[in-house]
Amino acid sequence: MPDTSPIAKTDADELTDDMTTGPSADDARLYAAVEQVIKVIRPAIQADNGDIFLREVDEETGVVSVELVGACITCPASSQTLKQGLERILTQRVDGVSEVRHVGEELLGYDEGTAVSL
Repeated sequence: MPDTSPIAKTDADELTDDMTTGPSADDARLYAAVEQVIKVIRPAIQADNGDIFLREVDEETGVVSVELVGACITCPASSQTLKQGLERILTQRVDGVSEVRHVGEELLGYDEGTAVSL
């Protein structure tokens, strides 16, 4: 008579399960939607000698992290561009986005204020 008892998972089986569990379709959809909107907005920022790069989308919180570079670093209006421009557009066009953050200053080690380039 064949053994019909359940087979216990081995460590290798659990590791394989973890490796096959990638981002869900919803996670990929949110990132792709944010990426598409940024692609549309990017030429306007580049026209002012700046640029924007998508760094991360936290699907759980809806926080989008971007990095503004070039002329955006020293521009006094960059925080308005980020909040009243990009954040407003993304929250209106992409379900699930709650906030947009600039990570450039964090990457450079600035705690607050505007980065200065010399």
